[in-house]
Amino acid sequence: MTRLDTNRSAEMEVFVRVVDLGGFTAAAKSFRLTPSGVSKLVSRLEARLGTRLVNRTTRKLQLTEEGQAFYQRSLRILGEIDEAEREAGSGAAPRGHLMVNSNIPFGMRHVMPLLPRFLIEHPEITLDIALTDTVIDLMQERADVAIRVGPLGASRLVARKLGTSRMAVVAAPTYLARFGAPNTPAELASHRGIGWTFPRSIRGWPFRRGDRIEEVLPPPAARASDGEAVRRLALGGVGCARLALFHIGPDIEAGRLVPMLQNYNPGDREDIHAIYVGHAGPLPARVRTFIDFLATHIRMGDPTLRRTADGKWKLHGGY
Repeated sequence: MTRLDTNRSAEMEVFVRVVDLGGFTAAAKSFRLTPSGVSKLVSRLEARLGTRLVNRTTRKLQLTEEGQAFYQRSLRILGEIDEAEREAGSGAAPRGHLMVNSNIPFGMRHVMPLLPRFLIEHPEITLDIALTDTVIDLMQERADVAIRVGPLGASRLVARKLGTSRMAVVAAPTYLARFGAPNTPAELASHRGIGWTFPRSIRGWPFRRGDRIEEVLPPPAARASDGEAVRRLALGGVGCARLALFHIGPDIEAGRLVPMLQNYNPGDREDIHAIYVGHAGPLPARVRTFIDFLATHIRMGDPTLRRTADGKWKLHGGY
């Protein structure tokens, strides 16, 4: 059981100051304590943790491996304590550092264009953004918010829906000039596809045949680790791809990619969510403000593909 007379945050603060200033004497002077008092406090901390944090020599203080890890964790915890106190004292005004992780296509098309406005409106917030299609562990990566496209697995994370997108099978005009367009899903077996380097929840491409759904997957000519790489391979004429309309809509309307097998399109959608750790109490103001900002400014609708009288494809109803 935790001892109520143990001020663990104070111990962390003294330890961090010792490391930052390079010794007990300098740290003691900054706290207006004696060097022996600071040394005893660090020794008491080591005894409580059951490990040595620093190797003491006459010339310098050197962190052990455990001490380095504890120092880094202490910096983060003390920073969060400072932020909590600032937020409580200012009515939970949004401030501090925000760590955002986003799916690459959605991040490039919808999140990145909004960041300048968000930072102008909230000058007390700074942020890091990482774009990846790899599913991350928010706690391990220390991300505050992750933007994900597609089905969500079971977890204790909280999800807020930002939008939805239909899918389409497409190929570039250069590919179609070489290989032609498939007339039925079965003909994809003789075509070249662009696949993924990681497992997907649905292995094949779904198509509607009457009242049932069947999956077909063309043999891959190439595979990629993210949606933007798949799009670029498709634009280069490497093969057929199945991607979200929010991602390739502009390419379709510009004629750079051509939809195929639309009569067999099952109309399935992929949802886009902001996910975050929310079970441990109120959200920090910076996280809540960012998620609310995305939900307000990302207005995707649910567009469909239609062919005009002149044979061109257009998106109707959003994006």
